[in-house]
Amino acid sequence: MLNSQLSRRDFLKLASAGTLAFALKDLRLDRALAASSTIKHGRITWSGIPLYDAPFFNANKIHHFGADQVIEITSIDENGEQGNPFNSVWYQVNGEGYTYSGWVQPVETNYQKPKFNVPEKGQVGEITVPFSDTKKAPYVYAERGYRLFYGTTHWVKRAIITREEKSIWYEIYDFHLKKYFYVPSHDMRLVSNDELTLASPDVPDEEKSIVVDLSAQLVTAFEGEKLVFSQRCSSGAKGTETPKGNFRTYHKGPSVHMTNQGDAIENIYNLPGVPWCAFFTGAGNAFHGTYWHNDYGRPRSHGCVNLPSESAKFLYRWTKPNVPPDADYIHLPGEGTKIQIF
Repeated sequence: MLNSQLSRRDFLKLASAGTLAFALKDLRLDRALAASSTIKHGRITWSGIPLYDAPFFNANKIHHFGADQVIEITSIDENGEQGNPFNSVWYQVNGEGYTYSGWVQPVETNYQKPKFNVPEKGQVGEITVPFSDTKKAPYVYAERGYRLFYGTTHWVKRAIITREEKSIWYEIYDFHLKKYFYVPSHDMRLVSNDELTLASPDVPDEEKSIVVDLSAQLVTAFEGEKLVFSQRCSSGAKGTETPKGNFRTYHKGPSVHMTNQGDAIENIYNLPGVPWCAFFTGAGNAFHGTYWHNDYGRPRSHGCVNLPSESAKFLYRWTKPNVPPDADYIHLPGEGTKIQIF
Protein backbone atom coordinates (compact mmCIF):
# COMPACT_ATOMS: atom_id res chain seq x y z
CA MET A 1 0.00 0.00 0.00
CA LEU A 2 0.98 3.64 -0.37
CA ASN A 3 2.26 5.72 2.50
CA SER A 4 0.38 8.79 3.66
CA GLN A 5 2.24 11.46 1.67
CA LEU A 6 -1.04 12.53 0.10
CA SER A 7 -4.06 13.63 2.10
CA ARG A 8 -7.68 12.94 1.25
CA ARG A 9 -8.01 16.53 0.02
CA ASP A 10 -5.02 16.05 -2.31
CA PHE A 11 -6.46 12.81 -3.66
CA LEU A 12 -9.83 14.37 -4.37
CA LYS A 13 -8.25 17.29 -6.22
CA LEU A 14 -6.06 15.00 -8.34
CA ALA A 15 -8.82 12.49 -8.97
CA SER A 16 -11.37 15.11 -10.00
CA ALA A 17 -8.80 16.63 -12.37
CA GLY A 18 -7.97 13.22 -13.86
CA THR A 19 -4.28 13.56 -12.95
CA LEU A 20 -3.88 11.14 -10.04
CA ALA A 21 -2.02 8.50 -12.06
CA PHE A 22 0.56 11.07 -13.20
CA ALA A 23 0.98 12.43 -9.68
CA LEU A 24 1.68 8.98 -8.26
CA LYS A 25 4.49 8.52 -10.77
CA ASP A 26 5.93 11.97 -10.09
CA LEU A 27 5.95 11.25 -6.35
CA ARG A 28 7.42 7.79 -6.99
CA LEU A 29 4.47 6.23 -5.17
CA ASP A 30 3.42 4.09 -8.12
CA ARG A 31 6.14 1.57 -7.29
CA ALA A 32 4.51 0.95 -3.91
CA LEU A 33 1.57 -0.61 -5.74
CA ALA A 34 3.72 -3.19 -7.58
CA ALA A 35 3.34 -6.91 -6.96
CA SER A 36 4.71 -8.46 -3.78
CA SER A 37 8.11 -10.12 -4.11
CA THR A 38 7.10 -12.91 -1.72
CA ILE A 39 4.83 -14.75 -4.19
CA LYS A 40 6.10 -18.31 -4.62
CA HIS A 41 3.32 -20.14 -6.45
CA GLY A 42 0.54 -19.27 -8.84
CA ARG A 43 -2.52 -20.86 -10.45
CA ILE A 44 -3.04 -20.49 -14.19
CA THR A 45 -6.46 -18.86 -14.53
CA TRP A 46 -7.42 -20.16 -17.98
CA SER A 47 -6.25 -22.68 -20.55
CA GLY A 48 -3.66 -21.80 -23.17
CA ILE A 49 -1.67 -19.14 -21.31
CA PRO A 50 1.82 -19.03 -22.87
CA LEU A 51 5.25 -19.24 -21.30
CA TYR A 52 7.71 -16.93 -23.09
CA ASP A 53 11.51 -16.93 -23.15
CA ALA A 54 11.50 -13.23 -22.15
CA PRO A 55 9.02 -10.91 -20.34
CA PHE A 56 7.49 -9.58 -23.56
CA PHE A 57 4.37 -10.54 -25.50
CA ASN A 58 6.27 -10.88 -28.79
CA ALA A 59 8.98 -13.12 -27.30
CA ASN A 60 9.29 -16.76 -28.32
CA LYS A 61 6.66 -19.07 -26.83
CA ILE A 62 8.13 -22.07 -25.04
CA HIS A 63 4.83 -23.85 -24.33
CA HIS A 64 1.27 -23.28 -23.09
CA PHE A 65 -0.19 -23.97 -19.67
CA GLY A 66 -3.42 -25.78 -18.86
CA ALA A 67 -6.17 -24.20 -16.76
CA ASP A 68 -5.60 -24.45 -12.99
CA GLN A 69 -2.03 -25.67 -13.42
CA VAL A 70 0.00 -24.67 -10.35
CA ILE A 71 3.37 -23.13 -11.16
CA GLU A 72 6.45 -22.26 -9.13
CA ILE A 73 7.35 -18.57 -9.33
CA THR A 74 11.12 -18.35 -9.07
CA SER A 75 11.45 -14.58 -9.49
CA ILE A 76 9.42 -11.46 -10.26
CA ASP A 77 10.33 -8.97 -12.99
CA GLU A 78 8.65 -5.59 -12.48
CA ASN A 79 10.03 -4.13 -15.71
CA GLY A 80 8.50 -6.39 -18.34
CA GLU A 81 6.15 -5.31 -21.10
CA GLN A 82 3.00 -3.61 -19.84
CA GLY A 83 -0.01 -5.88 -19.84
CA ASN A 84 -2.12 -2.91 -18.82
CA PRO A 85 -1.16 0.74 -18.16
CA PHE A 86 -0.45 -0.04 -14.50
CA ASN A 87 1.01 -3.54 -14.61
CA SER A 88 4.37 -4.50 -16.07
CA VAL A 89 4.98 -7.38 -13.66
CA TRP A 90 5.98 -10.76 -15.09
CA TYR A 91 6.62 -14.03 -13.29
CA GLN A 92 9.59 -16.23 -14.03
CA VAL A 93 8.34 -19.81 -13.89
CA ASN A 94 10.52 -22.71 -12.74
CA GLY A 95 13.59 -20.73 -13.81
CA GLU A 96 12.56 -21.55 -17.38
CA GLY A 97 10.63 -18.65 -18.86
CA TYR A 98 8.17 -15.82 -18.19
CA THR A 99 4.43 -15.31 -18.10
CA TYR A 100 2.40 -12.15 -17.49
CA SER A 101 1.28 -11.77 -13.89
CA GLY A 102 -2.26 -10.75 -14.79
CA TRP A 103 -2.94 -14.30 -15.97
CA VAL A 104 -1.82 -15.95 -12.73
CA GLN A 105 -3.56 -16.03 -9.34
CA PRO A 106 -0.99 -16.01 -6.50
CA VAL A 107 -1.70 -19.02 -4.28
CA GLU A 108 -0.41 -20.99 -1.33
CA THR A 109 -0.96 -24.53 -0.08
CA ASN A 110 -1.84 -24.48 3.61
CA TYR A 111 -3.53 -27.68 4.75
CA GLN A 112 -5.77 -27.32 7.79
CA LYS A 113 -6.64 -29.32 10.85
CA PRO A 114 -10.40 -29.98 11.06
CA LYS A 115 -12.65 -28.19 13.52
CA PHE A 116 -15.94 -29.70 14.61
CA ASN A 117 -17.64 -26.94 16.60
CA VAL A 118 -19.39 -25.15 13.74
CA PRO A 119 -22.07 -22.77 15.12
CA GLU A 120 -25.70 -23.70 14.50
CA LYS A 121 -26.23 -20.78 12.10
CA GLY A 122 -23.02 -21.53 10.21
CA GLN A 123 -19.57 -20.00 9.83
CA VAL A 124 -17.45 -18.57 7.03
CA GLY A 125 -14.77 -20.87 5.61
CA GLU A 126 -11.90 -19.93 3.31
CA ILE A 127 -10.12 -22.17 0.79
CA THR A 128 -6.38 -22.37 1.59
CA VAL A 129 -5.12 -24.50 -1.32
CA PRO A 130 -4.83 -23.59 -5.04
CA PHE A 131 -8.13 -25.37 -5.77
CA SER A 132 -10.42 -27.93 -4.23
CA ASP A 133 -13.11 -30.05 -5.89
CA THR A 134 -16.35 -30.34 -3.96
CA LYS A 135 -18.48 -33.46 -3.82
CA LYS A 136 -22.25 -33.82 -3.88
CA ALA A 137 -22.07 -36.23 -0.93
CA PRO A 138 -19.44 -36.53 1.82
CA TYR A 139 -17.50 -39.39 0.24
CA VAL A 140 -14.25 -39.50 -1.72
CA TYR A 141 -15.86 -41.27 -4.67
CA ALA A 142 -19.09 -39.29 -4.68
CA GLU A 143 -20.11 -37.31 -7.77
CA ARG A 144 -18.07 -34.16 -8.18
CA GLY A 145 -19.65 -30.74 -7.61
CA TYR A 146 -17.99 -27.49 -8.62
CA ARG A 147 -14.38 -26.46 -8.11
CA LEU A 148 -13.41 -23.96 -5.42
CA PHE A 149 -10.36 -21.72 -5.67
CA TYR A 150 -7.79 -20.25 -3.33
CA GLY A 151 -9.13 -17.36 -1.24
CA THR A 152 -12.78 -18.03 -1.98
CA THR A 153 -15.19 -18.05 0.94
CA HIS A 154 -18.18 -20.30 1.59
CA TRP A 155 -20.87 -20.71 4.23
CA VAL A 156 -20.05 -23.78 6.31
CA LYS A 157 -23.04 -25.45 7.98
CA ARG A 158 -21.40 -28.37 9.77
CA ALA A 159 -18.48 -30.78 9.93
CA ILE A 160 -19.09 -34.41 8.98
CA ILE A 161 -17.02 -37.51 9.75
CA THR A 162 -17.50 -40.33 7.25
CA ARG A 163 -16.51 -43.29 9.38
CA GLU A 164 -16.46 -45.83 6.54
CA GLU A 165 -13.69 -43.86 4.83
CA LYS A 166 -12.33 -42.14 7.93
CA SER A 167 -12.66 -38.84 6.07
CA ILE A 168 -13.71 -35.43 7.39
CA TRP A 169 -15.75 -32.92 5.38
CA TYR A 170 -17.27 -29.49 5.71
CA GLU A 171 -20.80 -29.13 4.42
CA ILE A 172 -21.22 -25.80 2.61
CA TYR A 173 -24.43 -24.20 1.43
CA ASP A 174 -24.76 -22.32 -1.86
CA PHE A 175 -27.51 -19.72 -1.35
CA HIS A 176 -27.85 -19.13 -5.10
CA LEU A 177 -28.21 -22.79 -6.10
CA LYS A 178 -29.91 -23.71 -2.82
CA LYS A 179 -27.75 -26.82 -2.66
CA TYR A 180 -25.22 -28.38 -0.31
CA PHE A 181 -21.71 -29.39 -1.31
CA TYR A 182 -18.90 -31.06 0.59
CA VAL A 183 -15.32 -29.85 0.91
CA PRO A 184 -12.36 -31.87 2.28
CA SER A 185 -11.72 -30.31 5.67
CA HIS A 186 -7.97 -30.05 5.10
CA ASP A 187 -8.60 -27.64 2.18
CA MET A 188 -10.60 -25.07 4.16
CA ARG A 189 -9.95 -22.77 7.10
CA LEU A 190 -12.81 -21.71 9.34
CA VAL A 191 -12.58 -17.94 9.76
CA SER A 192 -12.46 -16.91 13.41
CA ASN A 193 -14.82 -14.36 14.91
CA ASP A 194 -11.84 -12.10 15.70
CA GLU A 195 -11.21 -11.69 11.96
CA LEU A 196 -14.73 -10.37 11.41
CA THR A 197 -14.78 -7.56 13.95
CA LEU A 198 -15.03 -3.95 12.81
CA ALA A 199 -11.63 -2.46 11.94
CA SER A 200 -10.81 0.98 13.41
CA PRO A 201 -13.90 0.93 15.63
CA ASP A 202 -12.86 4.12 17.45
CA VAL A 203 -12.97 6.19 14.24
CA PRO A 204 -16.36 7.95 13.86
CA ASP A 205 -18.41 6.64 10.94
CA GLU A 206 -18.43 9.96 9.11
CA GLU A 207 -14.63 10.17 9.29
CA LYS A 208 -14.28 7.03 7.17
CA SER A 209 -14.48 7.37 3.40
CA ILE A 210 -13.44 5.50 0.25
CA VAL A 211 -12.29 7.20 -2.93
CA VAL A 212 -12.18 5.32 -6.26
CA ASP A 213 -10.35 6.91 -9.20
CA LEU A 214 -11.43 5.01 -12.30
CA SER A 215 -8.80 6.62 -14.53
CA ALA A 216 -6.02 5.47 -12.20
CA GLN A 217 -7.86 2.22 -11.28
CA LEU A 218 -7.10 3.02 -7.67
CA VAL A 219 -9.09 2.49 -4.46
CA THR A 220 -8.08 4.52 -1.41
CA ALA A 221 -9.56 4.68 2.08
CA PHE A 222 -9.25 7.55 4.54
CA GLU A 223 -9.83 8.17 8.21
CA GLY A 224 -10.36 11.91 8.16
CA GLU A 225 -7.45 13.21 6.06
CA LYS A 226 -5.23 10.20 6.83
CA LEU A 227 -4.69 7.62 4.10
CA VAL A 228 -5.05 4.11 5.57
CA PHE A 229 -5.47 1.92 2.47
CA SER A 230 -4.63 1.96 -1.24
CA GLN A 231 -4.86 -0.72 -3.90
CA ARG A 232 -5.08 -1.05 -7.67
CA CYS A 233 -8.44 -2.38 -8.77
CA SER A 234 -10.26 -3.60 -11.86
CA SER A 235 -13.47 -1.67 -12.35
CA GLY A 236 -16.25 -2.21 -14.88
CA ALA A 237 -15.30 -2.79 -18.50
CA LYS A 238 -16.83 -0.97 -21.46
CA GLY A 239 -20.57 -1.59 -21.55
CA THR A 240 -20.69 -2.56 -17.86
CA GLU A 241 -18.93 0.45 -16.34
CA THR A 242 -18.76 1.02 -12.61
CA PRO A 243 -21.17 3.87 -11.82
CA LYS A 244 -19.74 7.25 -10.82
CA GLY A 245 -21.09 9.28 -7.94
CA ASN A 246 -21.58 9.11 -4.19
CA PHE A 247 -22.62 5.86 -2.53
CA ARG A 248 -22.56 3.92 0.73
CA THR A 249 -21.69 0.31 1.54
CA TYR A 250 -25.17 -0.47 2.79
CA HIS A 251 -25.36 -4.22 2.15
CA LYS A 252 -22.61 -6.77 2.66
CA GLY A 253 -21.88 -10.47 2.80
CA PRO A 254 -18.74 -12.56 3.37
CA SER A 255 -19.47 -14.96 0.49
CA VAL A 256 -21.63 -14.51 -2.60
CA HIS A 257 -22.27 -16.74 -5.62
CA MET A 258 -22.19 -14.13 -8.40
CA THR A 259 -23.72 -14.95 -11.78
CA ASN A 260 -25.64 -13.37 -14.62
CA GLN A 261 -26.89 -16.71 -15.97
CA GLY A 262 -30.48 -16.34 -17.04
CA ASP A 263 -30.08 -12.59 -17.53
CA ALA A 264 -27.41 -12.46 -20.22
CA ILE A 265 -26.84 -13.96 -23.66
CA GLU A 266 -23.19 -12.97 -23.94
CA ASN A 267 -20.35 -12.64 -21.40
CA ILE A 268 -21.97 -15.05 -18.97
CA TYR A 269 -20.16 -15.48 -15.67
CA ASN A 270 -20.76 -17.97 -12.87
CA LEU A 271 -18.56 -17.38 -9.84
CA PRO A 272 -19.26 -19.23 -6.58
CA GLY A 273 -17.62 -18.11 -3.37
CA VAL A 274 -16.79 -14.51 -4.27
CA PRO A 275 -15.23 -13.26 -1.02
CA TRP A 276 -15.75 -10.20 1.15
CA CYS A 277 -18.49 -8.35 -0.74
CA ALA A 278 -19.35 -4.78 0.21
CA PHE A 279 -22.20 -3.67 -2.09
CA PHE A 280 -22.87 0.00 -2.79
CA THR A 281 -25.80 -0.16 -5.26
CA GLY A 282 -29.01 -2.14 -5.53
CA ALA A 283 -27.84 -3.41 -8.95
CA GLY A 284 -25.11 -5.53 -7.36
CA ASN A 285 -22.06 -3.27 -7.71
CA ALA A 286 -19.61 -4.14 -4.96
CA PHE A 287 -16.04 -4.18 -3.74
CA HIS A 288 -15.03 -7.84 -3.57
CA GLY A 289 -12.15 -10.27 -3.76
CA THR A 290 -11.22 -11.81 -7.09
CA TYR A 291 -9.80 -15.22 -8.01
CA TRP A 292 -10.32 -15.38 -11.79
CA HIS A 293 -7.59 -12.87 -12.68
CA ASN A 294 -4.69 -10.90 -11.22
CA ASP A 295 -4.80 -8.08 -13.75
CA TYR A 296 -5.49 -5.08 -11.50
CA GLY A 297 -5.18 -1.77 -13.31
CA ARG A 298 -7.39 -2.79 -16.23
CA PRO A 299 -11.20 -2.28 -16.31
CA ARG A 300 -12.55 -5.80 -16.78
CA SER A 301 -15.44 -6.42 -14.39
CA HIS A 302 -19.20 -6.34 -14.95
CA GLY A 303 -19.50 -3.17 -12.88
CA CYS A 304 -17.98 -4.25 -9.59
CA VAL A 305 -14.63 -3.15 -8.19
CA ASN A 306 -12.35 -6.21 -8.29
CA LEU A 307 -9.65 -6.37 -5.60
CA PRO A 308 -7.19 -8.96 -4.29
CA SER A 309 -8.98 -10.96 -1.61
CA GLU A 310 -6.96 -9.63 1.33
CA SER A 311 -7.61 -6.06 0.20
CA ALA A 312 -11.33 -6.75 -0.17
CA LYS A 313 -11.32 -8.28 3.30
CA PHE A 314 -9.80 -5.10 4.75
CA LEU A 315 -12.57 -2.95 3.25
CA TYR A 316 -15.20 -5.50 4.30
CA ARG A 317 -14.06 -5.26 7.92
CA TRP A 318 -13.37 -1.53 7.86
CA THR A 319 -16.72 -0.41 6.41
CA LYS A 320 -20.13 -0.22 8.00
CA PRO A 321 -22.44 -1.98 8.54
CA ASN A 322 -20.48 -4.62 10.40
CA VAL A 323 -21.68 -8.14 9.56
CA PRO A 324 -21.96 -10.39 12.64
CA PRO A 325 -19.97 -13.67 12.43
CA ASP A 326 -23.16 -15.76 12.36
CA ALA A 327 -24.77 -13.73 9.53
CA ASP A 328 -24.32 -14.53 5.85
CA TYR A 329 -25.66 -11.15 4.70
CA ILE A 330 -26.84 -7.81 6.06
CA HIS A 331 -28.91 -5.11 4.31
CA LEU A 332 -29.35 -1.67 5.86
CA PRO A 333 -30.49 0.94 3.31
CA GLY A 334 -29.33 4.45 4.10
CA GLU A 335 -26.42 3.26 6.21
CA GLY A 336 -22.82 2.33 5.42
CA THR A 337 -19.46 3.96 4.78
CA LYS A 338 -19.20 6.83 2.27
CA ILE A 339 -17.80 6.21 -1.22
CA GLN A 340 -16.86 8.70 -3.93
CA ILE A 341 -16.25 7.32 -7.43
CA PHE A 342 -14.73 9.59 -10.07
